Amino acid sequence: MSEITLDKIDFAILSELQQHGRLSNQELALKVNLSPSPCSRRVKALEDAGYIAGYATLLNAEHFNLALTVYIQIRLEKHTSSILNAFEADISRYDEVQECSLITGSEADYYLKVLVKDMQDYKTFLLEKLTTNPHIAGVQSSFVLKKVKSSTAIPL
Repeated sequence: MSEITLDKIDFAILSELQQHGRLSNQELALKVNLSPSPCSRRVKALEDAGYIAGYATLLNAEHFNLALTVYIQIRLEKHTSSILNAFEADISRYDEVQECSLITGSEADYYLKVLVKDMQDYKTFLLEKLTTNPHIAGVQSSFVLKKVKSSTAIPL
């Protein structure tokens, strides 16, 4: 990754791409007041420098009958690197897990965001997958009643 210094045009490009990832280079150039060639070069430089981590299509979970979001706090029995690595390897295999973070400031060690169809699906995930890990000492689940804000954009 090469190092670049971001200017206001780079920030404008990044902001537009976060909100509208399918913009053509022509449309993006128009929105940030550049001609297409320099705009394309800047986007390539931002990709090469690692400011743009990748591109994705965000799907609407409700269209796939995935209506229940659960935040789960996990407490492990011990904090050895082998146990942490084994837990992270297990969690990485589960499609239901949207996010997994090692956290501080809590009784929990990990915080998971899980997406499932319904309570029965959650029960299956919990009992047949998650808690089969022998190193889990505790699980606390919180169910989302309403999403007030959901964004993939980072503040620039």
